[in-house]
Amino acid sequence: MGSKVVVIISTGEKEKAMTGLMYARNARDRGWMDEVKVIFFGPSENLLVKDEDIQDMALQIGQAEKPVACKALSDRDGISEKIEEIGVAVEYVGTVISDLIKEGYVPMVF
Repeated sequence: MGSKVVVIISTGEKEKAMTGLMYARNARDRGWMDEVKVIFFGPSENLLVKDEDIQDMALQIGQAEKPVACKALSDRDGISEKIEEIGVAVEYVGTVISDLIKEGYVPMVF
């Protein structure tokens, strides 16, 4: 079985979010992990729509596979359309996260 990680960015703090995104990008680009997925969840979604550095990193990661943001929370905050415009998919992620863990992905939460 290959190495798989799901990086969940939930913090509203830029420095913590950038750390998680940097790990995800490097794990993918440098072959540290076979599969890397990124999910924005909670306060990080508002950070994503406000901060260009976070947006740029999300787009870099999205070159291989689009990151995903939580639809329930982005709808609640009225930012789903803005997130999609950035190039991040918007989906209900509760089941997505649960299924990834069942498939052997290790969750890392920042």
